[in-house]
Amino acid sequence: MGFMDERYLLDTEAAAELYEAIADLPIVDPHNHIDLEEVVENEPWSDVWEVEGATDHYVWQLMRKRGVPEEKITGDADNREKWNALAAVFPDFAGNPTYDWVHLDLQRRFGIEKPLNADTADEIWAETKTQLAEPEMRPQAVLREMNVEVLCSSDDPTSRLEYHERAEDEIDDVDIRPTWRPDRALKIETAEWSAFVSELDAVTDADVDGFEGFLDALAESHDYFVDHDCVACDIGMGTEPISRPVSEERAGEIYAKARRGASLEEAEIRDYRAYLLEFVGELNSEAGWVTQLHIGAVRDYRDTLSEDVGPNAGGDVSTQDIDLVSGLDHFFDAFDGEMEIVLYTLDPTHYPSATVVARTYPTVSIGPAWWFNDSPLGIENQLERVAAVDLLANYAGMVSDSRKVVSYGARFEMFRRTLATVVGEMVERGRIPSDNAERLVEHVAYDRPTELYGL
Repeated sequence: MGFMDERYLLDTEAAAELYEAIADLPIVDPHNHIDLEEVVENEPWSDVWEVEGATDHYVWQLMRKRGVPEEKITGDADNREKWNALAAVFPDFAGNPTYDWVHLDLQRRFGIEKPLNADTADEIWAETKTQLAEPEMRPQAVLREMNVEVLCSSDDPTSRLEYHERAEDEIDDVDIRPTWRPDRALKIETAEWSAFVSELDAVTDADVDGFEGFLDALAESHDYFVDHDCVACDIGMGTEPISRPVSEERAGEIYAKARRGASLEEAEIRDYRAYLLEFVGELNSEAGWVTQLHIGAVRDYRDTLSEDVGPNAGGDVSTQDIDLVSGLDHFFDAFDGEMEIVLYTLDPTHYPSATVVARTYPTVSIGPAWWFNDSPLGIENQLERVAAVDLLANYAGMVSDSRKVVSYGARFEMFRRTLATVVGEMVERGRIPSDNAERLVEHVAYDRPTELYGL
């Protein structure tokens, strides 16, 4: 087997045949962090670092692990220096999916077969710079070349979605939709929450001084996203999923206390979050949206990185210390059969609990192997668990979860090849006939997410 050749990740003949059936299916990506301004403006990228490294926390983290100074990662060094610093340590990334993704990008998008290292850095820099000046390497053209059919961004409720409106008018062939993400509304104990309430007040007609007005403002924002063809809501659950019955009166008292600037007790924070989670669920259910719960991220865990570089710089981790079963039982029961729910669990030790929950509730689905788990190992382990405990046919499908436009193809290719290998192994072991296997991988790769999200 050659380096990332046609048999890349495909262990058997059955896997190769199954991948051939799904390799060219359109990409439906229900969760990503696309810079929509970049896509709509459609200006050429300047260089390969801007394409591969400038926004990629995975790249940053691994460069730090190999001793590259921050100056050449997120600092003031120029892009050529950063690219050369990445290339010098890139062979050491072998085995990490970042090594695969960048090489897939170079091969599939730029036609560059050489592995990235210190010796090839200058040649790859020059070749990609020439190609990036061509019209077919601008963002919109790249999306079309990768056969991206649908992208759902992740957007704050205070967004006016100006670039989504422009995308609808100006971009053909790619359906770009917003996703309502009310995380800041839930974080009542933070200064960020107060800023959110003020921003929400500025973009809605409701009076947020009182709790009822705040709820009305959220509902107004929700309706605004409905009018812009939104089909899903993202909710970051963090490390403590909480759902339980809480009265509006109780939640209103906590809201009023927070608005006065008073400190909240832990029980008050949990009760407010529980009430608001159910309120958001009701909005989503009425709109027919999918509710995506992202569970288990510990944000900005590395203090020095947060202090020196800032938030969202690659210092997040996951934790095992979560009881999603007792933490979310009220939510699951409240919307049993009424709303599609997708579970993203960041720590793989939660897959057993998540899959048995999904097996119990027909409208709860397992989301893709997310973040730290979107490697061939992580995807394979998760798919095998879902198939053995729940149903692979009810798996929610793949998402890129990426900020890098060029990488959407690589992320989906890795997933589809791994899916073909997992199902191909079932064929090789006599567990499933080949025609049923082909139908299954086509369903998981395209039909299921298209149907689940109403796309």
